[in-house]
Amino acid sequence: MKVVIDNKIPYIREAMAELADEVIYLPGKEFTPEIVKDADALITRTRTICNRKLLEGSKVKFIGTATIGFDHIDTEYCRKAGITWSNCPGCNAGAVEQYLHSILLLLQKEKGMDLKKCCLGIVGVGHVGSHILSMAGKLGMRVLLNDPPRADRGELGFTSLETLAQECDIITFHTPLDREGKYTTYHLANHDFFQTLKKKPYVINTSRGEVFETEAVLEAIDKNLISGAVIDVWENEPNINLELLDKVFIGTPHIAGYSSDGKANATRMTLESFCRFFGKKMTFHISAPEEPHITYDKDENIRQLQMYNPHNDYDTLRANPKLFEQLRGDYHLRKE
Repeated sequence: MKVVIDNKIPYIREAMAELADEVIYLPGKEFTPEIVKDADALITRTRTICNRKLLEGSKVKFIGTATIGFDHIDTEYCRKAGITWSNCPGCNAGAVEQYLHSILLLLQKEKGMDLKKCCLGIVGVGHVGSHILSMAGKLGMRVLLNDPPRADRGELGFTSLETLAQECDIITFHTPLDREGKYTTYHLANHDFFQTLKKKPYVINTSRGEVFETEAVLEAIDKNLISGAVIDVWENEPNINLELLDKVFIGTPHIAGYSSDGKANATRMTLESFCRFFGKKMTFHISAPEEPHITYDKDENIRQLQMYNPHNDYDTLRANPKLFEQLRGDYHLRKE
């Protein structure tokens, strides 16, 4: 059995050495038709576009992506070609919760926002959005939820995006990227959306870069339609818009979900799917390594920012924007 694996997926090498006869590790963007032609399986991240161009004529029967998102996989082509694929829903929900928690505390500390008097809007209430809901509730925030697919299934507790635009002080996006269909999220935050905002909220995107229309965000900042933006995912990564990077409150290199715990979850879930597909025993144990003991402040809010302060990642990215991919690929996985 031959498996081609993205070389930035952590904690996988020892386990895979016991599961496959031949394993090739490559940067995600270096997967080519020639390399995957005689592979039985691919294990990827979002940087590998798994479509007809890559897969046609290959032996590949299984693709595991160690990510929540799967818009880099042409699922219709895989269906027609008889290729099974799997993703890792919810694997990094705790990491994104940690990221958002720190962002909210920074808004309180540096922008004078009283979180207990703020209304938070959550767009997309899946695994990640549900974690954000719980965390915001503990901070005493009022929360409004927008999730049209769940609302259309008859679930209660959801409201319109227009209502969020009218009532929220902060709006955070946690949707998949859907380019067509009833629930399109491509450029969901566009010119029209920003024109409807009433309270000049902060907007946050940790979902997919294309959910925000870059030029519309820049216009919203310049025209004072929003108080600021927090961007972790960008259009045209890794060639991000440097003007937007300079104008946001916080900008990071697509690492909101990059905790050691979240990465271990993703690797484990991917290997479990791999073993189920190929009928292999799950004898591996995947867990994040222990870190040296550190004494943190007794105050919960101070402790949260001691454990993770997004300003550090923003400062590094602003100083080295051309190294976006390297900063992401070589990111020192933080502990939740």
